[in-house]
Formats: sequence, C-alpha cells, structure tokens
Amino acid sequence: MEQVKKKIRMNNFYKGMLFLLPSIILFSVFLFYPLFRTIYLSFFLTKASGDTTIFVGLENYVNMFASPLFLKSMKSTFLFVFYTVPTTIIISLFLAVIANEKLKGIGFFRTIFSSTMGVSVAAASVLWLYLFNPTMGLFNQILDVFGFEVIGWLTDPKWALLAVSATTIWMNIGFTFLILFSGLQSIDSSLYESAEIEGAGYFYKLRRITIPMLSPTLFFVITVTIINAFQSFGQIDILTQGGPVNETNLLVYSIYREAFVNYRFGSASAQAIVLFILILLMTLLQFKLGERKVHYQ
Repeated sequence: MEQVKKKIRMNNFYKGMLFLLPSIILFSVFLFYPLFRTIYLSFFLTKASGDTTIFVGLENYVNMFASPLFLKSMKSTFLFVFYTVPTTIIISLFLAVIANEKLKGIGFFRTIFSSTMGVSVAAASVLWLYLFNPTMGLFNQILDVFGFEVIGWLTDPKWALLAVSATTIWMNIGFTFLILFSGLQSIDSSLYESAEIEGAGYFYKLRRITIPMLSPTLFFVITVTIINAFQSFGQIDILTQGGPVNETNLLVYSIYREAFVNYRFGSASAQAIVLFILILLMTLLQFKLGERKVHYQ
C-alpha cells in the first residue's frame, strides 16, 4: 500500500514538473543564466567582445566603490528615488480619491488621469525634451512672459535631475493612479454608509476607512514604484545621456555606459550586482517595515 502511495506521489510530481517545464526553461534562459553570468563576469577583466581575460577577484568592486563617478551615481540614484516615489504616490492617490467620487463627467477625467499609462518612455521623453527646450520650450516661454530668467532645464546641474524626475513622475502617474483607483473601487461601500450614519465627516472617513482599507494596494504600489525608480533608463538616455557633469548618471545608465560605451563588462557586471543587492534590500526593508501597517480585509 505504501509503495502504491509513493508511486502516485512520484507520478504527480513528474506531472507537475512537466507543466512547469516551459516556465523553468524561460526563467533559466532569461533570468538565472544572465544572473549567474553577471556574477561570474564581475570577478574578471574582459575584452571588448565580452570574453574574460584576467581573474581579479573583488578588484572590480573595490575600484568601483573608490570611484567618485560611481559614488556620484549612487547619490543621484537615491535622490532620484526620493524625488519620484513619494511625489508619484501622493499625486496618484489624490487623483484616485477625486476620480472615486460620484461626480458628473468624472469618467472623462478618469481617462485623462490614466492616459499616461499608454505613452511609451521614448514618446514621453521626446515630448518633455521639447517642453524643456531652452529656446522654444513651453516652460521657458512661460518664464519669459512673467519676466523670469530662462532655465537650462537639462543642461544646468542644479535643474537636470529635477527635470528628469518630473518627467518620470508624469510617466508613472497613469499606472499608479489606475492601481490605486482599482483599490478604492474594491472597498466595501457599507463601511462608508455606517460611518455616515455615525455622523463621520469626509476627512475622518478618508483617514479611518479609505487609507487603512487601501493599505494593501498602497504597499504594492510603493514597492513597485521603488523598484521601477531604481531601474530607470530610457528617459535618462533620451533627455540627458547622464549629463550635465554626470548629475543624472543613474546606476542603470552608468552600467550601460560602462558596458556598451567603455566595453568594461567586468566593471559593469559588478555595478549590476550592486544594483541588484540594493533593490533586494530596499524590497526586503519595505516588506519588513511596510507590511506591519497593512490592513487586510
């Protein structure tokens, strides 16, 4: 009898693995192999073709953390995350709360608020490149009308990172708004009806019902937005190419430049591993601290 049960379990295991096999192959080719290959390359010097030459151990990592350029990239990346993540969440939450109200014509505004989700990074970056243009850009034309000095949005080190951050916030609002709005729609309306019977005001309901019941969605959105901010690349490449004076040389762009411009694949791989560890630590920290405040229905 025991042999029969063991045989059934083994058959079920093999069937399960058969169903998982396509996913395992895809993950192995596009995730596991690149990860292990990157770790391997980070311990070597490489040729321009990517072939390894000399084993240097941790030298790539030591040189990386001794490099002022890399340290500046780290600082710019954390500033970029600090600028974009809270601002995106706050604006999207504000828009989602407005869109959740039963107002005439609100459907039109829901479409407008989520519309940036359908715009590609390249198209959005080209649009903002025009808006930031120092001579014919809309922003400088407005400043000129009011008598202010025009700003080199993408060429002035004081403004470049803020300009790229503003572009990123605009691009991310559509997705974030849509997720938060879906979360608001799923909240049980009876909670609001009970609060109204008790005489609760709008802001009391927002603070005591909406935010707590929306916390699982907020937790998801914050985690995804942080990860996306660390991985930003397209808008940097189109708007500033990491300039001026490396002010917008974020980690992903630094990896790209090190690998495909300087052809130092070992050093680029070491930076990629550091970025991977940073994202992993930030995600774990978010789960450790943020999940405590999540209220599941």
